[in-house]
Amino acid sequence: MVKIRLSRGGAKKKPIYKVVVADIKMPRDGRFIEAIGRYNPRTEPSLVEIDNEKAIKWLARGAQPTNTVEKLLKIAGARQEFEANKEKYLQEVSS
Repeated sequence: MVKIRLSRGGAKKKPIYKVVVADIKMPRDGRFIEAIGRYNPRTEPSLVEIDNEKAIKWLARGAQPTNTVEKLLKIAGARQEFEANKEKYLQEVSS
């Protein structure tokens, strides 16, 4: 099973996260399939950069986002775009 989740980087007490697609068996900061964005909670407002095309591609393939990434996808607009055109994206993946 594939998950869309956060991978931590940065120094001690100064986190920066990459939004990655990874197998659930891999460790949090371990090997991943593809990086689709980044998230910096330390800036005001928080920096959320997600490649919506890549995120939608992985959602259509069945990747399950974690709760935190689900919120970030909604902020970036990828989740709404996927839900609005779900049938179209699922047809693209199946063909």
